Amino acid sequence: MKTGLPYSETIRISPSVPFHFDGTFRKSSHFPVAFRHHEPGAYWQTMIWEGRVLGIRMVDAGSRTAPGIRLTVYSADRLPETTLQKVARELTTRFDLDAEIAPFVELFRDDPVLGPAIERWSGMRVGTSYSLYEFLAIAVVLQNTTVRRSTQMMSALFGEFGTVAGFDGREFPTFWRPEQVASAGEQRLRELKLGYRAKTLHRIAESFRAGEVDEFAIRALPSAERRHHLLKIYGVGPASVSYLLFEVFHHHDAFETVPPWEQKIYSRLLFDEEIVPAEKILAEVAHRWDGWRMLAAHYLFEDLFWRHAKEEIPWLRALIRM
Repeated sequence: MKTGLPYSETIRISPSVPFHFDGTFRKSSHFPVAFRHHEPGAYWQTMIWEGRVLGIRMVDAGSRTAPGIRLTVYSADRLPETTLQKVARELTTRFDLDAEIAPFVELFRDDPVLGPAIERWSGMRVGTSYSLYEFLAIAVVLQNTTVRRSTQMMSALFGEFGTVAGFDGREFPTFWRPEQVASAGEQRLRELKLGYRAKTLHRIAESFRAGEVDEFAIRALPSAERRHHLLKIYGVGPASVSYLLFEVFHHHDAFETVPPWEQKIYSRLLFDEEIVPAEKILAEVAHRWDGWRMLAAHYLFEDLFWRHAKEEIPWLRALIRM
């Protein structure tokens, strides 16, 4: 099914200083998903907002020290001005565009490990294209498998539940709604060859459909209470909750666990060794960058993967199996 989005409205967003457009909207270390696309100075994605399918285009319209984004929102019919403003605020939240990270840049620009990444990416944000539900769905598909297998499962889900939106001379798939997965049932998900993930995806979708999980209510909580509420969601554990707190809710210090494959990367970046104990990594990160631990790790990861994209790093290629 295809949806045309012939109408468009444009608005300007002014991120806080400093700001790095390409570092914010292209995450080289992240799993590629077809509903978004980045080119130097420009970014597109589809978005479900208040029941509408929207097309999003953001264009760099400033500099690191005088940042600006030209946001164009595409829709099937004319958007009220209030809706346009809400979408702009939502994207500002999702991509952490109003974050005050100047202190982070100043504090660590001369750090021997982090400084070179800050010099290249000063102003990069921990953005996410996803709603909370979408982030959770992606996380389930990525669990304990290869990139190739995750790609197969994502293609099956988009093929079954997504649509295609045409805007700005391009076509992108749209993410599905949780109620679609909830209504389909666990058995249908298993038929899509999702294996044990079918149960988790169905349970999560049911919790959103029933109103048991409310992203905006969680945002409104004091930051210290969010972890407790996120851990109530089926399938969310101590490791995944740190990703949620950082990427979806922008807790810049949410670094409390080290997954095995990341352990190998941090071992190389921090100690130039193939593997060191996770406890040693956690202690080193806390010592160096306490208060900003996860944002610091994000800068290191993105810098590493951008460098890998330009000139292959053999040990990283072997690790990520891409």
